[in-house]
Amino acid sequence: MLNLAIAAAIAMVILAMLLNLFRLVRGPSLPDRVLALDTLSINTIALVMLLGISLGSTVYFEAALLIAMMGFVATAAYCKFILSGNVIE
Repeated sequence: MLNLAIAAAIAMVILAMLLNLFRLVRGPSLPDRVLALDTLSINTIALVMLLGISLGSTVYFEAALLIAMMGFVATAAYCKFILSGNVIE
């Protein structure tokens, strides 16, 4: 029963990632694309966590933490780029 729930959760996260990818490609404006990229990184974290739960390994949780930190830095850099036109001043 647990394997079925994890498989269903993985399928839903993959569907959410595909919808985010669609918004990333077709986004009408740059802030929409940045938001889609941020949401895609959150869904990637969820997918890695579900994979770690299904395989029973703690290494995946550390990888999810690294993805979360890199996603935050990337989102902050994209927002700074939108506001000022360059990242490093």
